[in-house]
This record gives sequence, C-alpha cells and structure tokens, in this order.
Amino acid sequence: MIYTVLATISFLIFLLSNRRYRWIYIIYKTYRRDLTAFKRFVHLNIRMWYLQKTNTTVVKAFKKCAEKHPDKIAIHFQDSSWTFKQLDDFSDKIGTYFKNAGYQQNDTVALLLMGRPEYVGIWLGLAKIGVVTALVNTNLSNEPLLHSLRAAKAKSLIYGSEFKTVINNVVDNIQNLPLYELSETDNNTEVDSSRINLRNELNTVQTESLSKYYSKINAKDKLMYIYTSGTTGLPKAAVITNSRYIFMTNACNVMTAMDDSDVLYDPLPLYHTAGGIVGLGQCVVNGLTVAIRKKFSASNFWPDCTKYKCTCAQYIGELCRYLLAVPEKPNENTTVKMMVGNGLKAQIWEKFVKRFNIQQVYELYGSTEGNSNLINLDSKVGAVGFTPRYACGLHPVTLVRCDDNGVPIRNAKGHCIECQIEEPGVFVGKIVHKKVFNEFVGYADDDATSKKILKNVFKQGDRYFNSGDVLVQDELGYFYFKDRTGDTFRWKGENVATSEVEAVISNIVNLNDAVVYGVEIPNTDGRAGMAAIVDESNTLDLNKFGKEVVKSLPAYALPLFLRIMKEVPLTGTFKLKKVDLQKDGFNVNKIQDKLYVYDFKAKQYMLLTKDIYEDILSGKVRL
Repeated sequence: MIYTVLATISFLIFLLSNRRYRWIYIIYKTYRRDLTAFKRFVHLNIRMWYLQKTNTTVVKAFKKCAEKHPDKIAIHFQDSSWTFKQLDDFSDKIGTYFKNAGYQQNDTVALLLMGRPEYVGIWLGLAKIGVVTALVNTNLSNEPLLHSLRAAKAKSLIYGSEFKTVINNVVDNIQNLPLYELSETDNNTEVDSSRINLRNELNTVQTESLSKYYSKINAKDKLMYIYTSGTTGLPKAAVITNSRYIFMTNACNVMTAMDDSDVLYDPLPLYHTAGGIVGLGQCVVNGLTVAIRKKFSASNFWPDCTKYKCTCAQYIGELCRYLLAVPEKPNENTTVKMMVGNGLKAQIWEKFVKRFNIQQVYELYGSTEGNSNLINLDSKVGAVGFTPRYACGLHPVTLVRCDDNGVPIRNAKGHCIECQIEEPGVFVGKIVHKKVFNEFVGYADDDATSKKILKNVFKQGDRYFNSGDVLVQDELGYFYFKDRTGDTFRWKGENVATSEVEAVISNIVNLNDAVVYGVEIPNTDGRAGMAAIVDESNTLDLNKFGKEVVKSLPAYALPLFLRIMKEVPLTGTFKLKKVDLQKDGFNVNKIQDKLYVYDFKAKQYMLLTKDIYEDILSGKVRL
C-alpha cells in the first residue's frame, strides 16, 4: 500500500513540476487536429516518394492528366473553356515552334502576359523542351522590368499586345532581345516589323511529338523563375524546379483534401506562386478544373464562382477585406465551401466566414522560395498554421530569438536561441537538400541566396532558411504572424509592430486600406508612427478616429502623422507597399495628399501646415 501511495505522490510531483500537467490539456485539445494532420502528412509523403522515385516532372504529370481525361475542362476563362487536350495541343505548338527556332534546354524566356489559358500553355510548352520561363510581374515597367529580364538572363521576351506601350518604353535597352508579341485573338493585330507576331507564327506550326525532349528532363531541373513581389527593393528571381512545383501543388492538394471533382476559383496573378503554382498547379499537376480571371474583381468574385460551379476558392493579402467591402447581397455564395490562401486577418475572419457561409478556411504560410511552410487545418481563427509540439522533428521549423532588426541573437557558443512559448521570434526552417519538403534552391542571384541562409543555428554545420518573418507560437502549437522583419520600428523606447497598429486602424476606418510605417524626425531617437489611410469618399471623421485610436493603442504606438489618400499602392498580390510612402515621410513640400499631426494638448489630429512642419524639423515642436 505504501508503495502505491509513494508512487502516486511521485507521479503527482512529476506532473506538477514545470507545469507538465498542461500536456494533458494540450493533447486533449489537439489530438483530433494532429491525427488529421498525421494522416494527410503520411499520404503526402507517400505520394511525393512515388513522384520522386519515378522522376516525375511537371510536364509528365500534366501529360498523365491529359491522357486520363482529354475532354475534361482544364481552364475556365471568361466565356470560354479549354479542355486538357486543347491545352496540351497549344503547349505542343509552343514547344515545337521554339525548338525549331533554336531554343535548347536551360535557355530562359521571359513571359509578360495577363492571366489567360495561353499563359499556362506557353510556359508548359517551353517546359516540354526544357526551356525555363521567367514569369514577369505584369505591374513592372522601366528599370524594374529591365532588372527582371537581366536577373533571369532571358534570351527573349514573350509579351501580350496590352503591354506594347510598356515594351516601347524600354525597347532601346533590350535591342538584342528577340521580342514575341501575342495578341489576344486571331484578329491580325499589327505588330512592329522588328518584332515577331507569335499568334501568326503559331497558326503555321506543324506540331510534332516532344516526348523525346521532356523524357530527358530531371525532376531537379529548373522549371521557371518566380519573382518576389518587390515590397522592398527590386524583385529577386526565385528558382522553381520541377520537384518544387510538384511539391507545392501536391502539398496544397493533399493537406486540404481536394479531389478530382473540385473546381477551384483562382482570380490571382499567374506570375505569382499563389495563383500560378498553388492554384493553377491543381489543374496542371492534379487534373482539377480551375477558373481564372485576367484581373481580380471583388464584385465579380462570387458571381464567377457560381457561374463555374466552384467548390473552393483562393484568396491572398487584402482580398478578403475587399470582398467584405462589397455591399451585401442575398445568396452571394452558393457553391464555395472551402477557401485556401494566406493573409486572412483575425479581426475579419469570423465575419468573413459567417457572411459567405464558408465551412473551411485553410490559411497557408510560406514563401515562393522558402522551406518554412505551415498550414492551418482546422480553421483556427488568426493562426497561419501549426506544428504538434511533441512531433516537431517531423517538420523541422522553429522560432529563434532576434533583435529589433530581426537579426537572430546568438549565445556564447555562437548558436541561435530557440524561443519559448508566446515569445516572438524569426521563423526558420532546416535545410535538407535530400528532402523536397526541406530543400532551399534559392534565387538566380547567388548573393541573394546566401543572405537567406543561417549557418550553425543549433549545432556546427547545420543550415536554416531565414524567412525574415516574426511569428509567435502558443502552447497548442499554433503559429501567429507577428511582424515582417523591417516592419517593426522603435519609438519612445518601445517596439511598435506595424501589423498590429494596421489591424486596429482598419477596424476603425471600416476596413479601408491602411498602412503604418515609421518615419524619422531630425534630432529624435527612433521613428515616429505614421499611417496612410484611404478615404475615397471623404467621409473620415478625424475627431472620432482620434478618440478611437487613442482608446485602442498605447501612446507609443499611436500614429503621430496621418496621410489621407485616395488609394494606397499595392503589389500585384495585394500587399501594401511601404517603401515609397516611407521615403515621402511627412514632407508637406513633397506630398500632395492632406497630412495631419497629432496634438497631444488638444488630444486630436490637426492639419500639418508648412509652418508646423518647419517647427518639427527645427525642434521647436517636440513630439
């Protein structure tokens, strides 16, 4: 009897020390989630093992889909639809034409085209002969466009007729680059004599089997370049291999439990990972029907989904907020039950799913080039994903402590320090080149690649991919986005996370665009907060806004300056651009928009005049 009592007491002491009893609660709360994740993760591993063993490339996967159901709709676009056979035939024409023109494996062709079925057919056709396609951001022009062409070492450029003016503006700088212009239809669009009318050329092509070319391509070979969105600096060309494309499409497919009967709505840019790989890849690699748009439209989002009978849809960035801003209508969504994407903010999550009757939200976290990927499988509000805390070895990602600039902090041995629960840190993923899940191929620029790699993180010789994002993990294993490196500024001795301030302001101004950043004030330590807010209809009540923002934020996080704009510049993937706004600062001599500064005595925002601006610069007014 006494041994039983002693054993019981010992067990209780063990359980109570270091809060081990919490593991009972953690397992109880997460076992259903983790069991689902484990089953799907095993399924994904088996599928990827087979695809790697059979050296499956994107073209081989597509050919299997096309042979399995040639007459199935591959892509819906506007009022037309392409079958898998039509897409296969068009890509054969592209491959045959460029092969006959002398293009060989590992050559690079740049593609500047709005989203349409031909977009997919072009890079797929080039892939059939081993040519790498650089998917150029359609928002670029002048120097950023030239930089993208140089970064990928493009041998030629295919562009849509809608970009003729953009090309004319840079043509003097690319005189040695063959230019192929593609009109939207067979309407004999006039093309400059120095350029090649690709539509006319394709009409004369006698296609041939390209199997002898794509059968020699390896899964590790380059497929395409996708550029980072360029929220800061010039875009970098991230390398996408066949195996990485296949992994990203299958990871989304398996972890969200999509099947052949699903129809996916993809209104995102096809030059980006979300739209061009995660979305369109469900058609190319997994044989689903995908509906695409030339350009996202909030008012047409749900009508399109109903028109094409979509069962799932994609979102990214601010897209969900734009959908909420559209006046409510009865029966807005009658078909979509599942949403997949990243960037659904916690403050609008429940409102969004309730209004549009969404049964499941799969929030993703990751980057085009990175190996630090997560998924939220159980619609946990605000979470970007999770890893079971007792099974972190299966997916080696973690958080490490960092300084105010996002630089990892090292201990006396020179190793990084893993974060505790609820402690913000930089999200990193272990690089293991033998596993497609954990590999990091990098960018076309070797220097840019090396900057993203952390060495000797937890032991000598190990290497981790640095996401540059600050996340926080709770005790249940859920990760939440905290900040992006560089988006935190320090004011009055305190760190201010711009994402948190943006969330507060967005609610106050009824979900209008709002972007927060730090600006420098001469002879003052740190950076003061500034917010650029969209007010298209001139209805912003500054007195009410001032009261609400003071009530909702600590004094150090209060935006001292406001810039009221008609629109905030966005990237093509609906991310708010801050670089240009930060450069403008609160310079009244440069900015045409109305500027305001917070008056702590009057406890309200007042118009920033040139006199007050000069007083702030000279130090007469201290903020």
